[in-house]
Amino acid sequence: MTAVAAVRREHDLLGDRDVPAEAYWGIHSLRAMENFPVTGTPISVYPQLIEALAAVKEAAALANEELGLLPAEKAAAIVAACREIRAGALHDQFVVDVIQGGAGTSTNMNANEVVANRALELLGHGKGQYQHLHPNEDVNLSQSTNDVYPTAVKLATITAAHGLLRAMAVLQDAFAGKAVEFRDILKMGRTQLQDAVPMTLGQEFSAYAVMLDEDRSRLAEAVELIHEINLGATAIGTGLNAPPGYAETARRHLAAITGLPLVTAANLVEATQDCGAFVHLSGVLKRIAVKLSKSCNDLRLLSSGPRAGLGEINLPPVQAGSSIMPGKVNPVIPEVVNQVAFTVIGNDVTITMAAEAGQLQLNAFEPVILHSLATSLTSLRAACVTLAERCVTGITANTEVLRATVENSIGLVTALNPHIGYTAATSIAQEALTTGRGVAELVLEKGLLPADRLATLLTPERLAGAGQG
Repeated sequence: MTAVAAVRREHDLLGDRDVPAEAYWGIHSLRAMENFPVTGTPISVYPQLIEALAAVKEAAALANEELGLLPAEKAAAIVAACREIRAGALHDQFVVDVIQGGAGTSTNMNANEVVANRALELLGHGKGQYQHLHPNEDVNLSQSTNDVYPTAVKLATITAAHGLLRAMAVLQDAFAGKAVEFRDILKMGRTQLQDAVPMTLGQEFSAYAVMLDEDRSRLAEAVELIHEINLGATAIGTGLNAPPGYAETARRHLAAITGLPLVTAANLVEATQDCGAFVHLSGVLKRIAVKLSKSCNDLRLLSSGPRAGLGEINLPPVQAGSSIMPGKVNPVIPEVVNQVAFTVIGNDVTITMAAEAGQLQLNAFEPVILHSLATSLTSLRAACVTLAERCVTGITANTEVLRATVENSIGLVTALNPHIGYTAATSIAQEALTTGRGVAELVLEKGLLPADRLATLLTPERLAGAGQG
């Protein structure tokens, strides 16, 4: 005989439904799961969002208690439940899909139900006994999805962005370390994939570190804009159903809970409908992705070979590269970072379209903005750490190859141009290209410069721009 699963009956405006008795989520979450079987990815995949929702609910309970709207016993239970969730408990109960209609209402209701049912347990009641503590009337008191959800998204985004900033610093340090290690290794620079003028391999890697440093600064600036919240705006920014002083009281508690310098938007009507800060942040993430991908393109090109490519550097081998070609090793770490970058660029288009599609007093598409931003931030963070630890720190230089390219390159004549004249330099370049002989050899043969002067002009320090001897 098959055992019948225990259920509890809950009610909403559409009628009654049975909910698993042990579930902390309720009827609103159940309907959302049925209505939005879209990605198969629940909001619990983003723990920063779950912790942010709990922080908002905790701040709201404290504000409502302080303003005399919520009895102390209920407030204490809600706060305790929220703190458990912020510590990592019950995340598996946040079950609604990350992509959902309703401007995030399903996410907010999922949070209200989980917090309410855990608070009921703490008060000695059973799950679903909402006459003692209600998801809407108590947990959602003085709130609307339209101020809870954007505020939680911003908190989650700040946390994720700080993680990316730390990861970028790890990768920057890895590139900077290689810049020091390779500072005396001369090589040919290239423009348009053609020989240009000499430089050091250290200078090449230093440029990658500087690019990351610049982008870290731009990301930190963009994150500052995310600290402006609309908590207290309720439905459209007028603060309907929130008591006087609620917005500031809730902000103060939320700032204390999160440790973040949060500020309430000057105009809550504007803040409730505007997604400009998300668009700006996404643009910065796209900038990071583009430049990171360019650096990975360079690493793949510089390490191409080992015999038929440039072969100037060696990437650490991390796995076999082919199921058919023995001995083949591919640049798989730069390749995966490239793919992360492509995803971030696509997410930026999604965020742009979602922000533009808002109408009148609300943007209904913040769930896909959250999903896209969170994916970009977490993927970029992982990509930076992976690139640093699994690739950059293990790169080695093929010094003999690098030296040979400098000695045999006609680009070397550019360094001699001011000393032998453009016409003579052009003649030397053409002859070197035709005969395959070295530039220095031809200059000495034609008596254009004495040997000691030529040696001085072709020192690595001067060729790489470290001196002007």
